[in-house]
This record gives sequence, C-alpha cells and structure tokens, in this order.
Amino acid sequence: MTATSEPDDSFHVFDTTLRDGAQREGINLTVADKLAIARHLDEFGVGFIEGGWPGANPRDTEFFARAREEIAFEHAQLVAFGSTRRAGTTADKDPQVRALLESGAPVITLVAKSHDRHVELALRTTLDENVEMIRDTVAHLTSEGRRVFVDCEHFFDGYRANPEYAKAVVRAASEAGADVVVLCDTNGGMLPAQIQAVVATVLADTGARLGIHAQDDTGCAVANTLAAVDAGATHVQCTANGYGERVGNANLFPVVAALELKYGKKVLPEGRLREMTRISHAIAEVVNLTPSTHQPYVGVSAFAHKAGLHASAIKVDPDLYQHIDPEQVGNTMRMLVSDMAGRASIELKGKELGIDLGDDRELVARVVERVKERELKGYTYEAADASFELLLRAEAEGRPVKYFAVESWRAIAEDRPDGSHANEATVKLWAKSERIVATAEGNGPVNALDRALRVALEKIYPQLAKLELVDYKVRILEGKHGTQSTTRVLISTSDGAGEWATVGVADNVIAASWQALEDAYAYGLLRAGVEPVA
Repeated sequence: MTATSEPDDSFHVFDTTLRDGAQREGINLTVADKLAIARHLDEFGVGFIEGGWPGANPRDTEFFARAREEIAFEHAQLVAFGSTRRAGTTADKDPQVRALLESGAPVITLVAKSHDRHVELALRTTLDENVEMIRDTVAHLTSEGRRVFVDCEHFFDGYRANPEYAKAVVRAASEAGADVVVLCDTNGGMLPAQIQAVVATVLADTGARLGIHAQDDTGCAVANTLAAVDAGATHVQCTANGYGERVGNANLFPVVAALELKYGKKVLPEGRLREMTRISHAIAEVVNLTPSTHQPYVGVSAFAHKAGLHASAIKVDPDLYQHIDPEQVGNTMRMLVSDMAGRASIELKGKELGIDLGDDRELVARVVERVKERELKGYTYEAADASFELLLRAEAEGRPVKYFAVESWRAIAEDRPDGSHANEATVKLWAKSERIVATAEGNGPVNALDRALRVALEKIYPQLAKLELVDYKVRILEGKHGTQSTTRVLISTSDGAGEWATVGVADNVIAASWQALEDAYAYGLLRAGVEPVA
C-alpha cells in the first residue's frame, strides 16, 4: 500500500532513545552525543524526541539548554520527561515540575503510576491521592501552555491486577488535559494478542487517545506495538535500533517501516524512509556500538542471499525472495558467495560487482567450482567480497590481478631476557621490474609484515599510503588437533572512502595473514584505478 499524504498530528512517532534507550548497558551518552542523535532523529522525521529528565541530573538539564540554542528542529518537537508531583503538595509548588517548565520543552511526558501495588508500595500513598497527583500535574502544565503526554507505567500488569483502577488513571489523565495516555508494558512481559485486547477495551471504556510503549523482554516489542496500533493506538514510543534497558525497547526502524510500507500510514516526511539505513548506522556510531548485521530492514544482512535456489529465483524476479525493495529503506541487496553458490549466485554477484559475465556458461561454471574447492579448504567468500572479486576477475581475465611478485617473506618474533618482545619482518619482492627488499618492525609479526610490505611498495604505489588495516579476525578451523589445525584470517582494510575484507587460509596464522594482506593491497590498488601488471 502506498501512502500519499504528509504526516500530521493524527498519528505520532515518538522517539525515546535519549532517555529510555540510554539506559542500555554499555551506552553512556555525553551531551554532545545526545545533540548529535537528536539531529539524526529530526532529520529522519520523527514527530517527538524525548530528551531526558531535566532537573534530575545536570547532563539532561544542560542538554535542554543547549538544544534550544544549537538545534533548529525541522520536524520534531523536543519532549521533557518527568514525574507527577509528590504526594502532600501541589504541582505549582513542586520543584521537579518547575524544572520541567524551565526546560523550555514545548511537550512534557509525565510518568504516572497505574498499578495499584506500585502506588501503595513505591509511592507510599493512597490510590485516590495518586489519581489527584495526576490530575493536578497535568492541569498545571497545560495551564502553562505545555502539551502533555502521560506514560502509565506498568499499565498492563496493573490492568491485570486491578482493571478498574488502571482505567481510572487513564480517565484522570485524559480529563485533566493530557493529549495522549500511553499504556506502558514496562516489564516487557506481554504478548501481541494480550496487548491488542487490552488496548481495544481501554479505548472503548475511556475514550482517551492512547499510545503504546513496549519493552522487548519477550522479543515481541515491535509486534506488541503494531498490535496496539491495530487496536486503535495512535502514538508509538520507540528507540533507535531498539536500544534500552535489559533487552531493549520497540525498535524505531522496523516499526516505522511497517507503518509506512505495510500499513500505508504516512508517518515520516516524504523521502525520509530511504534515509533509514544510514540514520540507523549513524546513531550506532554515536553510541559506539557495532550495528546489528541482522537487524530487519537496515542490517547489512537484511537483504543478503546465500542459497543457490534463492539466487536462481532472484535472478528472475527479486520480489520472489524479498518482502520489499531494499532501496525503499536505503539498503541494498547482496549476494553471498559460498559453497552453496550456484550459477545464478555467481552471475548476480558479478553484476553487483560490475563484472559482466555475459553468457559465458563455462566461465561461470569454472568460478562455481573454484569457490566450492577453496571453501572446502577453509576459505569463506561471503565475508570476504574483495577476495572473491579478485578471484572472479582472475578467472574472467585469464590471469591473476597482480601488482607485485613475492620472492619471499619472513617474520621473526623475539623474546628478550628483560621480558620485552621484538617483532621484525622482511619481504623480498618484484614490482615494475624492480627488486625490492624491505624490513620493518611492528607490535606483532602480522603488523611487522604489513609495515614491511608498505615500506616495499609505497614508493612505487603511493596510493597505498591511504590504506589502513581496521579489523583482524582469526579462526581455527577443524583439522588434526591443536596447533596442527588450519587457520583462517579475515582482514578488513579501509582507504578512507570505503572498507573491504580479504581472506587467507594456511596451516599457520602468519601465512594465512600474509595471503589476506596480499589480497588487501591488490584490491586497494584496484579500487584506486591502478592497472595490474601483465
């Protein structure tokens, strides 16, 4: 279903990465980080960005002050988060409520207790006083010109224990002027059918505008969010990449993609859905977490195909094994080459790499057999596209992609009596009819080999100065036993504009590393437009 209208206030996408998402273990956001993420989220086009709890900690207070001065929000409204007033006072006298107003945020989300046991045990007040705290705080904030949303914490557990009281809290918030009352699955224990039934009942019994906030403890946060929408919720709270406490929150990106592409709702400005993959990865970089490769829609494996049967079908029509066109969310289809590859996989991979294999069935068959033969020895090409492209070009052109010929190499690791270590490597090679011998030291034998190879070649190929080894992985494969096992090395290299992976396999880690280094340098020169030597 294709949506045509621009988003409006009838449906809210509300992001809480800066507050709830920041509670994930391993995430510690600076104010600069929060400002950067807020800019990304606004660029994506969410309607509301919850910035944190002003007054509760200096960092969040500073964020709101700086956001007012430094960010000109194009799409989003900034939201301050806080609690209802304390028992035994009034909202206009509560310093925490005052801090919410002083944040300058045009929208305020209040967290309110909706589970009777939490009211009595955590707030240590009466059920009636809790309802009055909600009414008073909402009314005070709206009288000050703020738009108010109310998060009913532990709503679904509270509804199960005392449905009438849970609904009374919803009515109190709505009648006092809250625009949206958000039903929160705070413990994340609900399932989609349960969510849908409760939301539908509460909507019918209270008439309030409802939202949903789902945690992912059962792995159902996205499904629970969509089930709430099916039941009539018009406000969804999510976090980028599903970041959040414990196992996380409803993931913003699959929720938005489902709403736009499956439900036909216009929840983002025109064209912003195509930015989704980029925004997801950019936010992952800010929080310093590796993007999940298997995340729906935006993961690098979301549209990656490995089986030969799939490739054959995709060659006829990509829609046969893809639920959407990956370009709709800014992603791309990838073909993985492995020992499961068939002719179609190789042909599609060649096309992806810009290598036209034409109708040369013999060439394709030869590449298929070469891949299967090498993967049997331990090579893996689904994780080393650069090595596969070198192999494919060698078969297509009838000669290897070579820029130098190695005469010999050696690496020495030395332990000294004082406990220090030294690593030295020497390479002897020919490049452009010149014999070169180069020696270098490194912080390990592989690093020493990398440096020696660079010393040997940079004068002839200055393009190599841009290359940087950015990742190095070693895996011991099945073999005889222990140190006699086969070793596979994967190396990731960058030239500042892109990154590629190469593979080497040998009976020792240094030899496997050398193979991967050779491929990495050859591919880097190929990317730079340098012609291979004959």
